[in-house]
Amino acid sequence: MKPSALRTAIPKLIAKKRPAFLWGAPGVGKSDLMALVAEDNKLELRDVRLSLLDPIDLKGFPTIDTVKKQMKWLPADFLPKNGKGLLFLDEMNQAPQSVQGAAYQLILNRRIGEYKLPDGWSVMAAGNRAGDRSIVHTMPSALANRFVHLDYDIDVDDWSLWAMANKIHDDLRAFIKFRPNLLHSFDPLTNPRAFPSPRSWAFVNDIYKDGYSDDDQLELIKGTVGEGAAAEFSGFVRLIKDLPQVDQVLIDPDGTKVPESPAGMYAMVTALDSKATTNNLARIMKYTDRLPVEFQTVFVRSAIQRDSSLTGTKAYMNWGIKNQAVLL
Repeated sequence: MKPSALRTAIPKLIAKKRPAFLWGAPGVGKSDLMALVAEDNKLELRDVRLSLLDPIDLKGFPTIDTVKKQMKWLPADFLPKNGKGLLFLDEMNQAPQSVQGAAYQLILNRRIGEYKLPDGWSVMAAGNRAGDRSIVHTMPSALANRFVHLDYDIDVDDWSLWAMANKIHDDLRAFIKFRPNLLHSFDPLTNPRAFPSPRSWAFVNDIYKDGYSDDDQLELIKGTVGEGAAAEFSGFVRLIKDLPQVDQVLIDPDGTKVPESPAGMYAMVTALDSKATTNNLARIMKYTDRLPVEFQTVFVRSAIQRDSSLTGTKAYMNWGIKNQAVLL
């Protein structure tokens, strides 16, 4: 399932206290998705990395009850005592089976030892796939059978919307639209040190904005997404460096130069999609109408994903009538 579908489906599982296990490659954004789900539903998030724990960390620390003269277990401070929220057991299948076994009772019975999970809390878990060359341990079948298993599918449109909301540079967003296969590219057979992923492109965004020299920037990007992806991104940036500014388009949509290369066209519609408002959409679309219809569509879909009020403008409705076949 793509992230936007998971963001809708997981709260329904939470409402029924049905544990789910989210499977996905490293760096795709599983933890970020759970944080968004918690934020959407006004839930406290407890993010627990099971791979860092020992069984006793879940069960609790043994201590002596001097009154009853027996041993009891003090629960860990990351286990909630009240309120409502989401207990997220991340990297679950990277934990040894002894730790997974300790989590079994918490997931199955919502309690472990003397500790009971409050009624307002739900349990979710996530982990990487064995085929991704991550360090994973087989999940016991009895534990696996307690989960609804969900696959995290990378989706460029979803990522682009996230990137726009999180101020990812327009050049980087345009590049991913131009080369969508490089949003995530990992070959487990070669097991590269650095490879493209949503997480590593977010690191590239920081590098790209920090004002390094061209040579230093390229080396840093190579070390983040790998040599091939870094070389393609560097070439893309060189191709688009002389494109018109957004203000120029708004001032003179008829006279502003239209790019000739596909890379330039992706860069222009990406620079424009985050700047479109109900007040300036007509001028922007006067410019984008001079582009091939596939690039007009890229612009329109991205802009209305960010701001659905644009669909109520005359400019959008006129474009929709003219391009009904594209929208179907």
